Amino acid sequence: MSHRTAHRSAILHSIGDPREVGIEASYEYFDDGLLVVENGKILAIGHAETLLGQFQDADLVEYTDTLITSGFIDTHIHYPQVDIIGAYGEQLLEWLETYTFPAERKFESPQHASELAGVFLKELLRNGTTTALVFGSVHKESIDAFFTEAEKLDLRMIAGKVMMDRNAPEYLCDTPESAYSDSKELIERWHGKGRLHYAVTPRFAPTSTPEQLTLAGKLFHEYPGLYMHTHISENKQEIEWVKSLFPERKGYLDVYDHHGLIGERSVFAHGVHLCDEECQRLGETGSAVAFCPTSNLFLGSGLLNLNLLEERGVRVGLGTDVGAGTSFSQLQSLNEAYKVMQLQGKKLDPFKALYLATLGGARSLYLDDRIGNLEPGKDADFVVLDYQATPLISRRMAQASNLTEKLFALMILGDDRAVKATYAAGVCRHRK
Repeated sequence: MSHRTAHRSAILHSIGDPREVGIEASYEYFDDGLLVVENGKILAIGHAETLLGQFQDADLVEYTDTLITSGFIDTHIHYPQVDIIGAYGEQLLEWLETYTFPAERKFESPQHASELAGVFLKELLRNGTTTALVFGSVHKESIDAFFTEAEKLDLRMIAGKVMMDRNAPEYLCDTPESAYSDSKELIERWHGKGRLHYAVTPRFAPTSTPEQLTLAGKLFHEYPGLYMHTHISENKQEIEWVKSLFPERKGYLDVYDHHGLIGERSVFAHGVHLCDEECQRLGETGSAVAFCPTSNLFLGSGLLNLNLLEERGVRVGLGTDVGAGTSFSQLQSLNEAYKVMQLQGKKLDPFKALYLATLGGARSLYLDDRIGNLEPGKDADFVVLDYQATPLISRRMAQASNLTEKLFALMILGDDRAVKATYAAGVCRHRK
């Protein structure tokens, strides 16, 4: 028997990219709204006074001083790096050697992987994130553990085993053949099961031989709906390293392009130092870039040129990149994204920020038919944000004269404390 719930609150969701449709046409807002959910899907959204009479049979959940919006989408994050978040003092390549690789070694233990997967998913939900594109470790156990925990919570998650056969500690290296066969086994076990999806995951070009990248490209095209998830042009030293390892290729992106690793559902983390020609190629192939501002600032990597990417038609989502990223909160990511834009003399409008954290992420992942906003028929993944979350937020809200000011204040002052509840497929998975 179907079960209906109706959630009453102010409701805001993104319905288009402000760059394409203008700010006013990019969102839908109901000051006193009702979100009706049935069997894990959104049944209706609108003004409470209009819908209450139509859905008298629904269990009513009423929130005060809150804003319901679509669940946040994280387009780049590393679950094995939870325990090294906030690690001091290095830039990208040294950071991998000093902190990342030793932390990932522990994931050969299924018990450790299972424990961290649970902690990781709990943190995402505490921060209002309902979908993420996730790096595992090189061990297939890390992905079995992750998907096992995500399936229990009926979450829409995308993840993959890292492929890495050189320029890393021996204890973390696979081979082209083992990476291919292990990934294939995981794909057949998990891809398309419930709300789970698999991503072919070469760490980045320097840690894979051409032989491994060739097999990764082969695998990417062997199953419908697979993702490809890797890093690109995060750090200038890294780019020079790629040039020395692949002198026959014309640039970093061309390494992936040559091996069949770009196209729809290919997501490249960072892209801070992409050239115009590379942006053009990403745009024309339907590839996406994950904008990871807290990480790019923390590691001193640089400032993403969001305008150039969008001018070239590149899909852009928002990523936390935990553990180089410093917070699971996409509100905090937007706080830092605003500053990244300011440093380049640009503005990040709050409604554009909302788009990046929700519908923009869904479009980057080619999942906007299922998630990304609160349109009827989509998965009931949503978050309830608290206008009274902290004394400072409460005071700031009292001074806000319109929705734009409220949204911006939440994005600058908000973090996990601003998340009152998180729902995935209509079920409350976190409540403060």
